[in-house]
Amino acid sequence: MYYTLLTGSSRGIGKSICDLLLNNGYEVIGTSTTTNNEYTSSNYTHIACDLSKPEEVEKLKEVFDQEQIPEVLINNAGIFMEAQFEDSDKEWMEKWEKTQQVNLKSTALLSKWAINAWKERGIEGRIINIASRAGVRGDTGEYAAYAASKAGMIAFTKSIARSLGKFGITAYSIAPGFVDTDMARDSIEVYGADYLTKDLALDSIAPPEQIAELVLLLASGKLTHATGQTFHINSGSYLV
Repeated sequence: MYYTLLTGSSRGIGKSICDLLLNNGYEVIGTSTTTNNEYTSSNYTHIACDLSKPEEVEKLKEVFDQEQIPEVLINNAGIFMEAQFEDSDKEWMEKWEKTQQVNLKSTALLSKWAINAWKERGIEGRIINIASRAGVRGDTGEYAAYAASKAGMIAFTKSIARSLGKFGITAYSIAPGFVDTDMARDSIEVYGADYLTKDLALDSIAPPEQIAELVLLLASGKLTHATGQTFHINSGSYLV
């Protein structure tokens, strides 16, 4: 099976992805801000890395300098911060910068390192970017930075697909709506459960395991001709 680098592997969607990949024989390098590694599998390696700090992102470059390098890169880690228009300019821009650094800039740099390593070694690699419904339809004003970062991720994915397909390198975006994770539960505490479900065609928000199942399929290399596409898993709340 394939060797994979997965950011944000310790919780939520990332943990579901990691569990499913390991259960299907993949070797996984997982990253998160925590130093704790709850996986005992010999197929799992953990790297503590805070993607909001460029100097920590840099240490992940070594992953693509080894004798064996990942054939699959899954950019899953992300943050969801409020930045009110009423905030001071300094505070507003600090929140925007941190959001773009974690959600978009680190994704771009990891992808660059992967692409260059794959081209040099003739590897037909795959990039899977976990974007968001917000990157397609927008979000409320306080989460404009988040929506902009995810829209940038989707456009970046399409650019990779258009430019690198001839090298056998493919790229995909997945755009979830609300997913049943601790992030969604935090939103429920603030807005109430009705806020999360009022626009759904189904009677519940998506379980993270369904995002993981799609990641597994894309990671397998069986959908190369879907390169550049954005896959929507949002309980029918936003139909493209």
